[in-house]
Amino acid sequence: MNDVDVQFLFDFGSPNAYLCHKVIPEIEARTGVKFRYVPILLGGLFRLTGNRSPAEAFAGIKNKREYDRLEVVRFTKRHGLDAYKMNPHFPVNTLQMMRGAVGAQHDGPFEKYVDLMFAGMWEREMKLDDPEVIKAALEGAGLDSAKFLEWIQDASVKEELIENTRRAFDQGAFGSPTFLVGSEIFFGKDRLREVEEEIVTQLCQK
Repeated sequence: MNDVDVQFLFDFGSPNAYLCHKVIPEIEARTGVKFRYVPILLGGLFRLTGNRSPAEAFAGIKNKREYDRLEVVRFTKRHGLDAYKMNPHFPVNTLQMMRGAVGAQHDGPFEKYVDLMFAGMWEREMKLDDPEVIKAALEGAGLDSAKFLEWIQDASVKEELIENTRRAFDQGAFGSPTFLVGSEIFFGKDRLREVEEEIVTQLCQK
């Protein structure tokens, strides 16, 4: 009774996607449902929707950025996420990282790769739009950096990332983190409770 399809549409460049990633295991443990991670390219989704990052969209709104920071502090305290740090290199071009995620889904230790990239971005303050920095991070974790270099040049990997992003747009996404529980869509870390409630609802309908 755990066949509810739950998609997590993510890009490593979103701090809120990182925060969700750290909390998802709690929801999986409570519901018995495994989330399906779908790598997308946030920049591509922004172009499709006309959206912009909160840092750009709300730059001129007094008190909005301060409140958003307060919500992050509350969230990290609630879930014990003491390792979280704002990346000093933000915004970071995530194209190569996200291609790597697609490649790792087919030919690598995907979960380890995802953990490593999220930690590099939002715990270790790494400049992960530099291929040499990514290569060093992979090698430091015992992963095959040569495979990564193959993935980011692979035509099928490039096309799958584009297709994932197009599909996300078609499904109603405009940013990351976005969740799809069946056909029900939820956006943002502040919707995690509703995501879990919808999972439970759909489980009860099975």
